[in-house]
Amino acid sequence: MRDPNAIDFWRGLALVTIFINHVPGNTFERYTYSQYGISDAAELFVFLAGWSIGIATRGRDGHPEPRGRTVVRLLSRTIEVYRAQLTVMLLALAIIAGTALVLDNPLILEWHNAGTFFADPIQTVVGVALLTHQLGFFNILPLYVVLLGIAPVFILIARESRAAALVFSGGLYLLSLIEEWNLPSWPGEGDWFFDPLCWQFLLVLGFVLQDWSRESDTLARWSRRLMPVGIALVLLGIASAVLEIRPDPLRVPEPRLLFTFDKTYLTPARLIHFLGVLLAFRAVYGLVAPRIGPVAGYLARLGRNSLAVFSMGSLLSLGGQLLRFWTGGGLLVDLVILCLGLLAMGYTAWFVEWRSRKPRPRV
Repeated sequence: MRDPNAIDFWRGLALVTIFINHVPGNTFERYTYSQYGISDAAELFVFLAGWSIGIATRGRDGHPEPRGRTVVRLLSRTIEVYRAQLTVMLLALAIIAGTALVLDNPLILEWHNAGTFFADPIQTVVGVALLTHQLGFFNILPLYVVLLGIAPVFILIARESRAAALVFSGGLYLLSLIEEWNLPSWPGEGDWFFDPLCWQFLLVLGFVLQDWSRESDTLARWSRRLMPVGIALVLLGIASAVLEIRPDPLRVPEPRLLFTFDKTYLTPARLIHFLGVLLAFRAVYGLVAPRIGPVAGYLARLGRNSLAVFSMGSLLSLGGQLLRFWTGGGLLVDLVILCLGLLAMGYTAWFVEWRSRKPRPRV
């Protein structure tokens, strides 16, 4: 088990934020940083995934591991995340069906796009396996599967030239924005909530910046110099959120995605705001971690076990949504959901680490 660090801390904070925001309308949603900016926890989660890949694909001596090992490592992780997505989807559908039975309310079967599954299970089971059928608020893991699956291509390019990887990734990002390319949903209508063709750029950016930071302190120097710019972008994002300033998609010029705040396509405004957040908060962990030791340790533990914690948090947030629907919500209900959620995610992280330390019995 590795010691607490900034990457795990911020990833843990992103996991908690995602859990709270995935219970829409709850009392504590208004206090998450996602409500005070243009970007949110999803950008942080994907960027840190790219940064973590940069760390994981280097040996202890700091040199890149063999290419074949990197490809196998990433494909293995892709399979692990894919397996988690299938498990979570099955459990989510069971929770929805069980709630509909207990409350004797068939309308619950329509919860967050689940109706397609119960109305046409044959096609929808295939869609679930292909990741083309997704429940609302269960969209991040499919994105992560695709990003990890294509990551070896960009990483192998970056091994030869970081600039070439950024140009290739950035070119795909811009073309996807201009042409509005996205993966289709099936058997239902529409496209993916998170467009992998755009979000891959943030993953590659995280990997390239981590790789660059190992070889030179230039990145650290420039990040210190640009911190005032980051703070200005954060303040601009707060003003935009508080005053509800958003460009009208029907009035912006073409290509429209270059000028909107669209989350699906990770539009430039969201990307720039997120980079500003990185610059503004780059030194915060070192300042606050010693002063909030138990909290920092808790968040770092969540971040160390992000897949298991995210999977549990997704199911807990669905349970929280249904509980609020049944009870009508309110501060007390929201407090119960928050406390149980934080305890369950913390226990999940502890259990994963305890299981990994426990000696396996000999057969």
